[in-house]
Amino acid sequence: MPSELINNYFRTNSLPHIWCPGCGNGIVTRSIVEAIDNLNLDRDKVCIVSGIGCSSRASGYLDFNTLHTTHGRALTFATGIKMANPDLEVIVITGDGDCSAIGGNHLIHASRRNIDITTIVYNNNIYGMTGGQYSPTTPKGDKGTTAPYGSIDTDFDLCNLTAGAGATYVGRATVFNPKLIVKLIENGIKNKGFSFIETVTTCPTYYGRKNKKGSAVDMMRYLKDNSINIEAAKNLEADKLKDKIIVGELYKNIRPEYTDEYTKIVDSF
Repeated sequence: MPSELINNYFRTNSLPHIWCPGCGNGIVTRSIVEAIDNLNLDRDKVCIVSGIGCSSRASGYLDFNTLHTTHGRALTFATGIKMANPDLEVIVITGDGDCSAIGGNHLIHASRRNIDITTIVYNNNIYGMTGGQYSPTTPKGDKGTTAPYGSIDTDFDLCNLTAGAGATYVGRATVFNPKLIVKLIENGIKNKGFSFIETVTTCPTYYGRKNKKGSAVDMMRYLKDNSINIEAAKNLEADKLKDKIIVGELYKNIRPEYTDEYTKIVDSF
């Protein structure tokens, strides 16, 4: 990572980070600050909110207005911040378990409201920090400490979930392609409404070992070989897309933003 990004956007006294070797969370975190830097956002007007989990430790490393909140509640804190000060650029960092299990209801309703928050989920398909339990995105049949014989649950497609709930910008990328992550985050921040960016990341320590995925390099190679851009996917038959990761800008819409609508009510009195 360029030293200027570290010096400008990180709390250097909190480094080095605690993520495991081969974890993709550092790639996503760097992509977030690169997107912020590319957009020339005022650091004092950026607020980053996180919940609990491996991904959510990122807020402690980033030198913005930051909140490290309770499990699953990052979007509720972020909603309060955005309602209190709509001029802030509010960014939520969360994990797949944090946002879609205990925080699932908040994710649905933040999408439904279309509040101007950019949510970036680090999806490693497992609860990495708390012991390797299976999460709502663990692929059916894969193992976790709470599913030693394989999960029988159907896994969530978080992008379809948020688009269906009302988000106005939805994208997905993998840590193999950080340039795409940066672009999607930039577009999400520029979108006036609820933006959801899923980053498919690697957890060799728990998910990889539990499911015999090989080394961190093997897991990265899997992401490379099994990702298909949405534009290319449109021309492929369904059988060619089975078990593939569709990446790119998946959904975009325009409709009224929540804090704007609330301001209109206040101004009417």
